[in-house]
Amino acid sequence: MASSPVWTLQAIPDQSGRVAVVTGANSGIGFVTARELARRGAHVVLACRDPQRGAAALARMRGELPHASLELRRVDLGSLASIREFAAGWDHGRLDLLVNNAGIAVVPYAVTADGFESQFGVNHLGTFALTGLLLPHLLAAPRPRVVTVGSEGHRYVRFDLANLNAERGYRPGDAYMMSKRANLFFAAELQRRADATGAPLRSMVVAPGLTRTNVLTGGANGSRGRAYQAIIGLIMRAAFRPAPEGAKTSLYAATAPDLPGGSFVVPDGLLQFRGEPTLRGHEPALHDTGTATRLWHLSERLTGVTYPLRS
Repeated sequence: MASSPVWTLQAIPDQSGRVAVVTGANSGIGFVTARELARRGAHVVLACRDPQRGAAALARMRGELPHASLELRRVDLGSLASIREFAAGWDHGRLDLLVNNAGIAVVPYAVTADGFESQFGVNHLGTFALTGLLLPHLLAAPRPRVVTVGSEGHRYVRFDLANLNAERGYRPGDAYMMSKRANLFFAAELQRRADATGAPLRSMVVAPGLTRTNVLTGGANGSRGRAYQAIIGLIMRAAFRPAPEGAKTSLYAATAPDLPGGSFVVPDGLLQFRGEPTLRGHEPALHDTGTATRLWHLSERLTGVTYPLRS
């Protein structure tokens, strides 16, 4: 993949007048994404699961950007009831940008409040349900965008529609990578359906590269013991990039003026682990319409959320 010019956070254009939601904005890539959008003038809703961590992040962000337009709202992507409550409480009218950033990674087996395997339930079904329920507000905006954070790891697993909910056994790494592949299928199918109905929505998906966040050490992974924490900590310090570098693909996808819908934004380095934002168009999952359609129908059935977009 050819090297791309260095893209810095200072290249983000003015965001004044845009209303944005960033899920998982209390830390890591989500925090940086929310902060930089607010720095450029957007009104940003920090959509967080944990009220205390969310409040701490909001206070920190306001300390850095005292004049920014920010607010905190609770949403738990592991609970369809919480997602419905968040969407029902939306009172800003239009929504210009939704950044589906929140997720969990390589966690011990657990189920969501609705009985889904946690990584499939949070990373894909929660994202699917939240986007669908907020879609009327997105479609009320003149140029709405949805940015879904996937992972470069999606390439290293066979996608098995019959085992998305750990029906035939559970391997944490495989479950994570399948949930991230589902993010690609979802983002691409959302764009196809928007195009088919003439909706102005642009759906993007990104891979952040190896990024130093708490996704492998916090939450459900926080109870894995000192040895796990020490080993993962060493690996992350040695090989992973700081969160502002990992947030570049999300911010590029959210703000680059002429970026076409359906774009897959990845780091331009080896194996997409690091580098500057660039577009990758030859990803097989982006063009597998059969699997994407089957996953879409399954997701509608499991979540009870249907979209006013038909392919």
